Amino acid sequence: MTLFRWIGTLALAAAPMLAHHSPSAEFNVEKAVAVSGTLTKVDWINPHIALALESKGADGKTETWTFQSNPPAWFRRVGVNRVDLAKGIGQKVTIECLRAKDGSTFGYMQKITFADGHILELSQIK
Repeated sequence: MTLFRWIGTLALAAAPMLAHHSPSAEFNVEKAVAVSGTLTKVDWINPHIALALESKGADGKTETWTFQSNPPAWFRRVGVNRVDLAKGIGQKVTIECLRAKDGSTFGYMQKITFADGHILELSQIK
């Protein structure tokens, strides 16, 4: 295989990985939305942690929102562990997120405000 074909093959293989790791591929990065409700689940899993929240929709019906965020290793590096998020299970929280472009109840978590007022904002954690 020539060098150019090998580079081309590598580039094609890498494209889905780059798209997967770009929030703009799946989420509306132009505007964050805030969703308040009861945190029901925290999955501390790879490749991204996942949270579930039950919220009242505009029509008054219960909606289940799912949020993903950075990987567990990233959170550990900045001093946040599963317990820091799981403490909110069963409590009312507000999650600011980038909403999925398809308008579904799915988003990329940017910030979570717990019932006690504690805030975990990803843009402030370095």
